[in-house]
Parts: sequence; C-alpha cells; structure tokens
Amino acid sequence: MDAPAAEEQAAHDPAAEDQAAEVRAAGDDAPGPFAPGRLLGGVPAATSAAGVRRRAAAAPDVPALDARVSDCRACPRLVAWREEVARTRRRAYRDQEYWGRPIPGFGDVASRLLVLGLAPAAHGGNRTGRVFTGDRSGDWIFAALHRAGLVNQPTSTASDDGLVAHGARIAAAVRCAPPDNAPLPVERDTCAPWLDREVVLMPDLAVVLALGGFAWQSALGLARRAGWSVPRPAPVFGHGARADLGRPGAAPVVLLGSYHVSQQNTSTGRLTEPMLDVVVGRARDLAAAAPR
Repeated sequence: MDAPAAEEQAAHDPAAEDQAAEVRAAGDDAPGPFAPGRLLGGVPAATSAAGVRRRAAAAPDVPALDARVSDCRACPRLVAWREEVARTRRRAYRDQEYWGRPIPGFGDVASRLLVLGLAPAAHGGNRTGRVFTGDRSGDWIFAALHRAGLVNQPTSTASDDGLVAHGARIAAAVRCAPPDNAPLPVERDTCAPWLDREVVLMPDLAVVLALGGFAWQSALGLARRAGWSVPRPAPVFGHGARADLGRPGAAPVVLLGSYHVSQQNTSTGRLTEPMLDVVVGRARDLAAAAPR
C-alpha cells in the first residue's frame, strides 16, 4: 500500500490511522523481508498497543485473527529481536528461512481445551512459524497431547509436518519470541488483546491448561478483562493447581496449571512425563465432561 492509499483507508477506517503514518515514514521501498508497511490480507499491521486492541476486537473469526497476529509490529524490542534472530540464524538452521514474525494459535477452534504457553522460542516457533514447533519444549507438550489422544502424532517439527490438533487449541500468551525468553510486562499487556479475542472466538472453551506461572497469570488477567469471576485471594500457580473462573451466563472455565515444558524443567526432573500426562489427561477429561 502506498502512502495515499493508506491515508484514504485511514479516513474511512479508524483501525488504519497509525498505519498511514507508518507507510509515510517507511516509503514503498523499505528494505528487507520484515519491513514495516506490509499488509496481510488487506489489513494494516498493528504498530501500537491501541492498534492491537482495535485489530483484535475487529477480527470476525480465527483465520482473520491469526492473519492479524502474524503481521503485528506493536512491540519494538520484540520486533527487533525476532527479526535479528531470523536474519542471523543458528548454525544448525543456517540453510532454513526463518518465519521471523509473531506466532498465531494452532489447532481446533471448536475444541474445549486451550493449552497456553509463555512465548515462542527464538529458534523454534520463530523459525518454523508454528507454536511449540521445532524445539524440545514442543517435543514434550505434543508428545503428551498425543498420548492423551488430542493430536494425531507425537512430534512437531515443521509447519508442514502433518500435525493435526483435533482436541485442543495451542497458543502463547506473548506471540513474539522475546530475548532471554522473558517478555516485559508492557509487551505482555500489549499482546493480551490477541489472546482475549481468541478466547471469545472459542465459544465452547471449558478448560485452560497454563504451562508455567507466566501463562497462569496471563490466564487470570484474561479472566479479569473478560469480566469473569476470579477467586480471592488470587489462585496460586503450581503443578496440578486448579482455579474455577466463573463466566456470566455460561459455565465456568477451569484453569489448570502445569510446570512449563522448558528444558530447564524437563532436563532436571522437575517435570517428568508421568507428571505432565496426569495434568494433560485431567484437562482432557474436564473438557469432555464440561456442560455445553
């Protein structure tokens, strides 16, 4: 989109106002595959927290939401990091083209279970373009989901590897790979509307399985923003922890906690396969038994 076209769209669509300014600044020949000013599906990319809120709220369905997530440029630190990693690449993957963009959710939007992680890995999802794909954390969670009968295969290595998640939706609380796997609070908050809208577009949601304390807190934040009732004092994260989140006019959503499937946890034995299987199986059973 050139600058006049962006201005014209901004005049008719408030969601395009900050994109017009960005296009003016970037010009039509901004360099690089991740250059600002790109459009995906005709929708301007989000470049601010306000832009994320507008674009997320206006997404009519999950495919539209996923497209808007994938084009987001709202957090300068995360944009710079994910794209630097995608340009420099790890030696083992130097012949591969990295995704280098935010990672949308994956799996069945009609399912009753949402598995929520922290953020994509720099050389995992940021490389492959799919959440929990191409790294050891993904090996653990998808193997457990397969043992529970929620996905069709135990491995997740590439976006075209044939993986189908028919019994769960998998997403990250923060959609870009962060430096040191540590998003800043402002980045978490800026990204939150994508998760909020994703949950709205999952009308049968009954269970959220939070992998780690960050995801647990993100789920509680989601509940508060949505007007759900959160127990007081606030539920404390732990492996196997449970909190029932009341929804006005609908059945409660059960929040379950699991230690994160990070290498730090799995290599030290803090999280074992039997431990993970118990919580994943519990999430599956609660989702199956929840009232519709």
